[in-house]
Amino acid sequence: MASKRETVLAAVKALVAAALPGAEVKRNLAKAERIPPGGLVVIRDGDPGEPEISLSPLTYLYSHRIPIEIATYESATLTREQVLDAMTGAIGAAVKANPTLGGLCDWIEAEAPVTDDIEALGALPDRFADLAILAAYATSDPLN
Repeated sequence: MASKRETVLAAVKALVAAALPGAEVKRNLAKAERIPPGGLVVIRDGDPGEPEISLSPLTYLYSHRIPIEIATYESATLTREQVLDAMTGAIGAAVKANPTLGGLCDWIEAEAPVTDDIEALGALPDRFADLAILAAYATSDPLN
């Protein structure tokens, strides 16, 4: 059986993949060679941080920051900024529609994105955004 942390990470990946059906959604991708036509989303494991501990019953309460990287380029009708804005907006709407990941978390919320250009030699610059989903959840065992 998967740990609570792993289950939450898989659920966040599934949430993002459902919100962005045209994008390629990966987990912990080392380095992207290319950006596919629908965009590329990389979900990092992040750091669950130090838990708050409740003693009766013994429960570890985590506020796990899960980094998300989004990369895209312009389409025939939209600028790269508009494409990126639509992608981050879709993730935000998915988080708002399912703020507990189906009861898996106490709540999840998205942080505002930081955007910048991706420079490529001999090509128009692509655009990327770094954001995070904060997932608050409890478990009876920090390793399980």
